[in-house]
Amino acid sequence: MSWITKQQLADMPAISAPEVERALDIAARLVIGNLPDFTDRFPKAYSENGFYDAADNVDWTTGFWTGEVWLAYEHTGKEQLLEAGKIQMDSFLERVEKKRDVETHDLGFLYSPSCVAGYKLTGSQVGRRAALLAARELTGRFHEKGEFIQAWGPLNAPDNYRLIIDCLLNLPLLYWASEETGEERYRQVAERHIHTALSHVIREDFSTWHTFFFDRESGAADHGATCQGYRDGSAWARGQAWGVYGTAISYRYTRKEEYIPVFEGVTEYFLSHLPRDLVPFWDLEFGDGDEQPKDSSSGAIAACGILEMAKYLDEKKSAYYREIAKKLVKALADHYAVKDPKESNGLVLHSTYSNHSPYNTCNHYGVDECNIWGDYFYMEALTRLYKDWQVYW
Repeated sequence: MSWITKQQLADMPAISAPEVERALDIAARLVIGNLPDFTDRFPKAYSENGFYDAADNVDWTTGFWTGEVWLAYEHTGKEQLLEAGKIQMDSFLERVEKKRDVETHDLGFLYSPSCVAGYKLTGSQVGRRAALLAARELTGRFHEKGEFIQAWGPLNAPDNYRLIIDCLLNLPLLYWASEETGEERYRQVAERHIHTALSHVIREDFSTWHTFFFDRESGAADHGATCQGYRDGSAWARGQAWGVYGTAISYRYTRKEEYIPVFEGVTEYFLSHLPRDLVPFWDLEFGDGDEQPKDSSSGAIAACGILEMAKYLDEKKSAYYREIAKKLVKALADHYAVKDPKESNGLVLHSTYSNHSPYNTCNHYGVDECNIWGDYFYMEALTRLYKDWQVYW
């Protein structure tokens, strides 16, 4: 097992502007080609043998597909993408009005890239209403004892009093709702959760816990664990990537200077545990020489977070991080991105949704496949590099 050295990372090529445009052209073309299957329905969370099946608007992942539609629309201006986005916002409004599969903290993943994005791009009142209802639903998962948003499951579940690191990306929905309505309670919930999460999910070496439990009676911190990582003490790659993007988002909205070194530490841990091709294994415990699956989605998520944070740093640090992000994106575009729709109806290969190990409790599916958030964040990273992008989050 080995990881890339700092010098090897410095020597890796970065994606050029023409390469970004070409990769974004291909991604948008693939999205358009998928509209006949995925306008009234949505791709499943992960592909099987490289191809997504169609599903109803359930699960925590459907918003990422609509996000791809909006990114493709921004890039091409094609009318069929606009119409598909409108149809899907109707679906999201119906889902939250009927409270269908909304008992989750993942309402930000569902409604920011779909309905907040659609509202920002088109002024859609359907998108606005749906996203505000989702934000209201999300605040209902906040626990005063412990000051956090519960990740999943019924709020009274005795063994589920916990947050997970992913939720940092759900909080922009609350900030948007606060700005849109003038109601401070949305922002207050978001900032209290950020404080709790960053106080507990970041270890001393800047690796991250996937999930952290609290005492239901007192709200006191209890223990960290993993559900989807290899083992409790390892760093699940996607969780570490959520930490990279989540700390960048936390700084964006709070401007708390103490979040900058947290971002730097979490990011450097991620970078120092990459294999030579810059695309992480599913858990950062693994490196070159290990027979383990990759998780390309983690590289895309981290690249987006790095590009977000680079906007707020001094010139030297900003240039360093932008260059790093370009290297991560080039690795994906050159060797992992789908070029031919006959190969897959996704955008990025070799991702891992949920990989079982002897030490975790998760199911085994979506391993060495495309997954829909990996596709989305790859497109977002390209868009961030292509233009001055109005962020959906």
